[in-house]
Amino acid sequence: MWSDPIADMLTRIRNANSVYKESVEIPASNLKKSILDILKREGYILDYKFIDDGKQGILKVNLKYKGSRRDKKSAIEGIVRVSKAGRRVYVNSRSIPKVKGGLGIAILSTSKGLMTDKEARENNVGGEVICYVW
Repeated sequence: MWSDPIADMLTRIRNANSVYKESVEIPASNLKKSILDILKREGYILDYKFIDDGKQGILKVNLKYKGSRRDKKSAIEGIVRVSKAGRRVYVNSRSIPKVKGGLGIAILSTSKGLMTDKEARENNVGGEVICYVW
C-alpha cells in the first residue's frame, strides 16, 4: 500500500516518459481519472483506458511524444507533486501560481472539482494544488 497514490501515479508517468515507453499502467481511482482527463485535454497524454480487473481496475495511459523516432521528445517535460500528505498546499483565487511563466499547468482540487490554474482563475476559485505539469 502506498501512502500517496497520486504521487505514485505521477512517478510512474515520469519514469515511463524518461525511457520513452508507449504506455504505463496505474491502479485506478476516480481522482486519477480526473487528473488524466485534464492531462488529455491539455495535450500532455494521447489517451487513457480503464481496464476492469475484478478489483479496483487499472488505468492504461498512452503517453505522447513529439518529433521523429531519433529526435523523440516527451510532451511532458516535468511533472511534480506539490501538495503532499505531510504538507498540504492551499491557495486562494488571487494567489494561484503560474507554472513556467504560463507554459505549464497547475492542477487544483477546488470546490467545483478538479481544474487547471487558468480555469480556476476564470471561475474565481482557489483550492489545493495537486501538481505542476510542463
